[in-house]
Amino acid sequence: MKLKFIFITLLFSVHNMVQAQQNNIITHKDWLNYTLNQYYKLNLIVFQQNSTLKDIDKIFELFTDDFTYVHPNYGGVYTREELYKGYKRNQGNGGYDGSVVDIKIQNIIYGLNAITVSKRFITKENGKMVEGNEQMALFKFKHGKIFMIKEYW
Repeated sequence: MKLKFIFITLLFSVHNMVQAQQNNIITHKDWLNYTLNQYYKLNLIVFQQNSTLKDIDKIFELFTDDFTYVHPNYGGVYTREELYKGYKRNQGNGGYDGSVVDIKIQNIIYGLNAITVSKRFITKENGKMVEGNEQMALFKFKHGKIFMIKEYW
């Protein structure tokens, strides 16, 4: 059983390395940055009025099965399933209306399997682009995927 787990872990690691090389990702920092950018890129798609459930599913492909989202200011800790339901609910009730047009990354600090990000949402209000308040988030990674996101705003 233990040997099977090691084999599967090794196979998964090789798959991630091959995928990273195909995307010209060669360092640990590059891989973290690529995954972070994919996360924000996919969220921008979901934030649009015409987004679909498939768009949400693409975000959740970036997460581990035991992923958690932590946002003390908005209710605390959410499991992967709870967050997924929240995305679906927001999409269904028109919460994603296209008002968020970009996410501007101000600063990134890279660590071992972790990134801290300072970012701002760019919204369209009355025909003008408006930069939101600076927000901080911590991303932790495990087995090639996002394991946890903790928001500090």
